[in-house]
Amino acid sequence: MRRPTSPRPISSRPSIPSLLLLGVGAFLLVLAAMLAWYVEPHAKRTPVDIDDTVVFAGSGSYFDTATLKPVDGKTITVTRRVLGDVAEAKRSGRAVWDVSTTIDTPETLAWGDPRRSYQWTLARWVTDRRTNAPVHCCGETPRIEGEAFLKFPFDVEKRQYRWWDETLGAAIPLDYRGTTKVLGHRGYRFTGTVPDTRIGVRQVPGALVDLRAQPQVLAEEWYANAGVELVVDQRTGRVIDAKIAPRKTLRAPGAATASVTLLSSDRIAFTPQTRSHQVDLAKRDDRKLIAIGWIAPLSAAGLGVVLVTLGVVFLVRGPRRASGGAAAGGTADGRDPEGDTRPLPERHAEPAPH
Repeated sequence: MRRPTSPRPISSRPSIPSLLLLGVGAFLLVLAAMLAWYVEPHAKRTPVDIDDTVVFAGSGSYFDTATLKPVDGKTITVTRRVLGDVAEAKRSGRAVWDVSTTIDTPETLAWGDPRRSYQWTLARWVTDRRTNAPVHCCGETPRIEGEAFLKFPFDVEKRQYRWWDETLGAAIPLDYRGTTKVLGHRGYRFTGTVPDTRIGVRQVPGALVDLRAQPQVLAEEWYANAGVELVVDQRTGRVIDAKIAPRKTLRAPGAATASVTLLSSDRIAFTPQTRSHQVDLAKRDDRKLIAIGWIAPLSAAGLGVVLVTLGVVFLVRGPRRASGGAAAGGTADGRDPEGDTRPLPERHAEPAPH
């Protein structure tokens, strides 16, 4: 008679592959959440190590201080260099930018020295790296206000913004005017104007403002801008194109009209080189933010869901396969695997042939 065999124990422990799938899948889901809700928002920070130069150029007129005569139809060049103070930024946690702006005529531009420019100004702008709001610290000068300074905040909205006008020394409203493309890159267009505004006084010969009886007078300096137009990258807030139409004049004290036009142009705009460079920087930064904020989180989440699902399926089906395999081989107590509970007949060995 065949000896009854003992049943094989069925393991209830989960398999190592299913645990690995569950572990890796759970890690990817957590990683996706961190990329979307922590890493990507922290990547939207104004850089502190900036070293950028933008150049505007356009035809206009200016008052030649050497000949004391107006000059018409000449190229006016505005150069603005922004250099980040990294050490101060690390200490304060703010974006600290030193800004140098020069206005040049063809004669002063040839010198290549800002100290010999037609006009040269220096400023230090300090902003919150996340909101782009002004922060009054770290040797800031002048005291700036508004919402946008050299750049807009991240994730630009379709609304009015207050843009700091350096010449005016105040913020002006810029209205949203729809979308447009610059070298194939889409941006938000904003426009605004500056009405004729008194911005200070300047000591000049009286004859310059039709007061010949007075050797020196404090003439009033007035500024207007007939058209500020900026195109801004929506995701980063970077200005990818800009146009201005400035006008600076001198008036005799208390006069209602200008006596001398110091600077005037109907259109000074980004040069083609500056425009191309700003668009390239915007595209580069956009790709980084899209990769961190969308592509990587969605990829990690999708793969994580697949792996967790496979892990659960293997975990649930594993013990069933083991128990099914044992049943297919028959029961251990000698019973018929078809369900007959009667003992199987004993088989006797046949005698060996003589």
